[in-house]
Amino acid sequence: MTHNFSVMKLIPHLTQLALVSFLAGAPSAPLRQGPKPIDAQAHGVGRWVPDLSYVTADGKKGKLSDFKNKKALVVAFTGASCPLSKRFAPSLAKLESEYRKHDVAFIFVDPIAVQGAKEDLLEMGREHGFKGPMLLDEEESLSRLLGARTTTDTFVLDSARTIIYRGPVDDQYGIGYQLKKPRTQYLKNALEAHLGGELIESSALWAPGCELDVSKVEEPAPLWTYHNRISRILEANCVECHREGGVGPFGLEHYDEAEENAGMIRKVVSEGIMPPWLASDPPPGHPSPWANDRTLCASDKADLLGWIKNGKPEGNPADAPVPQVRKIEWTIGEPDVVFSLPREIQVKATGVMPYVNLRVKTDFPEDRWIQATEVRPTAPSVVHHVLVFAGADGVNRERAGALAAYVPGNTFVQFPEGVAKKLPAGATLFFQMHYTPTGKATTDRTRIGLRFAKKAPEKVVRTIPVANHRIDIPPNKADHSEIASRPIPEGTVVRAFMPHMHLRGKAIKYELIGNNDQRETLLDVPRYDFNWQLRYELREPRLLPPGSRIEVTGVFDNSKDNPANPDPDARVRWGDQSEDEMLIGYLECEFEPETPNSESKENKGDLFTRLDKNEDGFLTKEEFTRPALFPLFDSNKDGRVTRKEGTTGMAKLKKRKTNRGKTEVYYRVY
Repeated sequence: MTHNFSVMKLIPHLTQLALVSFLAGAPSAPLRQGPKPIDAQAHGVGRWVPDLSYVTADGKKGKLSDFKNKKALVVAFTGASCPLSKRFAPSLAKLESEYRKHDVAFIFVDPIAVQGAKEDLLEMGREHGFKGPMLLDEEESLSRLLGARTTTDTFVLDSARTIIYRGPVDDQYGIGYQLKKPRTQYLKNALEAHLGGELIESSALWAPGCELDVSKVEEPAPLWTYHNRISRILEANCVECHREGGVGPFGLEHYDEAEENAGMIRKVVSEGIMPPWLASDPPPGHPSPWANDRTLCASDKADLLGWIKNGKPEGNPADAPVPQVRKIEWTIGEPDVVFSLPREIQVKATGVMPYVNLRVKTDFPEDRWIQATEVRPTAPSVVHHVLVFAGADGVNRERAGALAAYVPGNTFVQFPEGVAKKLPAGATLFFQMHYTPTGKATTDRTRIGLRFAKKAPEKVVRTIPVANHRIDIPPNKADHSEIASRPIPEGTVVRAFMPHMHLRGKAIKYELIGNNDQRETLLDVPRYDFNWQLRYELREPRLLPPGSRIEVTGVFDNSKDNPANPDPDARVRWGDQSEDEMLIGYLECEFEPETPNSESKENKGDLFTRLDKNEDGFLTKEEFTRPALFPLFDSNKDGRVTRKEGTTGMAKLKKRKTNRGKTEVYYRVY
């Protein structure tokens, strides 16, 4: 009777999804949901938490600042009224016991104040051995303060009460399923990363549990100051570039820097120029599809602009965030190997520098699987961008595919567990360096750090270019469009997009063309900027339908109204230098691993596709097995063979060669 009464009492507090979760314990349940990534910024990660006072279920008073000397504070929502919360209780008790030794404190919060909940919470604590305070959130104050969404949410606060993680304990239990053991221990991983001074890889996830419907209470807007709010916004969104030695024109690491540059901050934030993010906004009411979306969320933007309007108060230094001092220099963690440019590059004080192309031999005797890459210039203020390719000596850069890239705001890539990129045995690294003099001569010797996967991956990452090498941009044209297109191998899963054009690039768009010629926009960059060659990483990797193709449309501004245009009177074609142009829509894709007796999916297809080694939609003489027959196929004599020319050429060969044996020889020419 007690359980039935509790469930009935819960109904006003829970959404429909919560009721489903009560009934979805069996494997045959129609709804199965596990942890899902959510937007960290929009869901409170990085926010300061005010010093809330509380009374425990057994009548003791306390406040959050009681734990200021701890390395971290875990606020774990739990309770006997939700079946999923009860299932996670033993795991929480085990984690508390393990991390108390590492100076981490736990608070246990029941967010559902039904009859008997206080006694049930205390009984749960005794049963599982909870040591930390146990609270019944009768006024919903802690739920509102942290933004809790379910009864299984857990939050990690650092010693300055900054939220650094929110999400589930692990993925052992969810709505409609349960596992023998967890596959990913999210809370444990977050604590390990924090205690080790490393980046928390998954800092915000939806925790499957009974959904909370926290009441909306009109409360007076807090007085945000630099120390309790603005410093955290700047640290999360700006300081990566705006710091001593960074590429930003001024620093934003300290109050006096933010106060002095408040006018410029207001301008670039109001106009959406900073932080740099060039993809079009999602439809109203839809979350961003991008895992690395740098757009300021509405609350951060409003608070930052409001702080400037309110006179830029400094506030109490005691509310400042914990200084970001990492034990490890590299964002990806300690690399397994670091390669440097073979020599220092002399960067002159003024003028323009051509691209610097250098090679570094790796000399690994066997293939290696790369889990993470990071490029670190020694003089970041003069490095515009770095592209690193890997392959055999003399290999075409696009054929190899970009191994790593560096642009301000996009300096490292870290793949999830089980996903990795192949570095072939004995590969050579090709560094393409673009320097921009800043008025003072200096030197640079850029490095790349690689971290290897501990075992062979379940998915292999490969970068595929969708390129048009025959672009032809007329002089004095403000809106000239060019198109690159290529079919997509069956089984292709896209992880990210990396559009690339040069100084005349104005806009770029990726579209998926289905079998029925229906179009779907995958990425739209209406305001392309050569200075911000960003990687757009999907929150959820996308399996592309078989038989589809990707079409990339680039718009170029070759007019005098383009202030970056080197020469509006020039007819512009493909070339490496910035005054030339390119149209490449890189796709970062994942495939099933190759086996000794199987062909990789990305290389399957007809003969033309298999021989198109650089995957630009054309065959060159070097790609022919029998180069002497290339002129027979190159009907328009432009030095490239299209798919149509290839089909026509094969028909000519069949007509000319009637002998079966000889025909088979000629079948191998392209």
